[in-house]
Order: sequence, then C-alpha cells, then structure tokens
Amino acid sequence: GVPYADRDRFRGQVAALFGQTAAPETREGALGELFAYLNELVLAKRAEPTDDLLSELTTSDLDDEELAGIGSLLLAAGLDTTANMLALGTFALLSNPGQLAALRAEPALAGQAVEELLRYLSVADPLVRAALEDIEVEGRLIRAGETVTVSVQAANRDPRRFPRPDGLDLRREAVGHLAFGHGAHQCLGQQLARAEMTVAFPALLARFPTLRLAVPAHEVRMRERSNIYGVLSLPVTWDEVRP
Repeated sequence: GVPYADRDRFRGQVAALFGQTAAPETREGALGELFAYLNELVLAKRAEPTDDLLSELTTSDLDDEELAGIGSLLLAAGLDTTANMLALGTFALLSNPGQLAALRAEPALAGQAVEELLRYLSVADPLVRAALEDIEVEGRLIRAGETVTVSVQAANRDPRRFPRPDGLDLRREAVGHLAFGHGAHQCLGQQLARAEMTVAFPALLARFPTLRLAVPAHEVRMRERSNIYGVLSLPVTWDEVRP
C-alpha cells in the first residue's frame, strides 16, 4: 500500500540500508528513516484504509510499532531480494545460452525455472541461528546459547540432495531448496517473489528476443560485500523489441 509517489523515497532508504559500502551509522540512519516513514504510513492507513496489505493489518491486534516493523521488513527485504534475484537470474540465463533458449522456447517452464534459479543463486546468505537448548547435529554438540552460521548456498549446492549441483538446469526438480529458509521461519513473502519472477523472466525474454550481455561475463561487477548477493549493474544490449 505504499503510494507510488513515495517510491524514490523508500528506494533510497533501502539502498542505503543494504549498500555495499555503507557505514554502520549510514545503515542505522536509513533504518530509522524507513521505520519513521512506515509509522507515518500506518497512521494514514488507520485514518483512511485502502485496498492493500497494511490497511488489512490495521484491523488486527497489532499496534502501530509492530505494524511499522512488519512493513519495514516487507518493504526492505521484499524489494531488495527480489530485485537482485531478477537481475542475477537474468545474468545467469544470459551466461547459459542453452538454458536461456529452453525458457524462451517454452515459457510454461517458468515456474520450474524460478525454483532452479532460487537454488542455484541463493542471494540471501548466510543465516545465523542461536540454539535454545543443547542439541546434537551430525555428531557435534551445540550448546544452548551458542550460535550457528548456516550457509544457504552450500546447502543448495549439496550433491547429496541435488545431483550436479554447480550446473544450472531449468528442468531440474529443485523442490526442497532453502532459498526461502525452512520450517516455521520461512520467508513471509516467498509466494509473492515467486509470482513476480514467474511473470518477469518470460516477459523479459519475449519483449527482448535478442537480449544478450553487452560486456564479457567476467566484467560484470558483482555485489559481494552485502547481505544480499547480486550484480551492481548488468550491461545488456539487443537488436529487437517486441510489444
């Protein structure tokens, strides 16, 4: 329910929050600004509800601070992760001509292709979890209060689960990947992200049938020092545009 006119405002806040070289004080300031903006939006939705998620949540027992917190998470995490998956997924497809051709020839493959791209790329990595009680994992004791770093990328490239894990195969049954987490704490916006990608990738290839990289793949600058992996920019070119 964010007004379109406010898009540049919250995009700037999100960019500062997840920026590759942003100083801690810059991130903290951006988070404060984003939270303040969502507080304003919550009050506006309570006063004049519209047909959107935040307005619906104002009818729940959540208070203004909780709603602003949920809204900040959905805006920041949903915008940045999906945008990077779309760009990085496009880069992966353009770097694998055979897979690109398969999706271009068979748009109905999009749903399966999205799951494989999520497994193959895993833009959100790593996760940190704390043990609430003593537990043994793979023969190692983790004591209550200790933290464990979980690499989603390593799990999604585990050859015991996914044969030939380092290859992109859009026809692979990538069910069970951990790109959205696992269990009770799975990503709240995963179905929206899936829907966006399932629509976007075939639409992009249909509109730009000759889309290709404008620079060698090794020259594409990657977003490496960030919580969310992706490309800093993706130079592309094309010869034809279809309506």
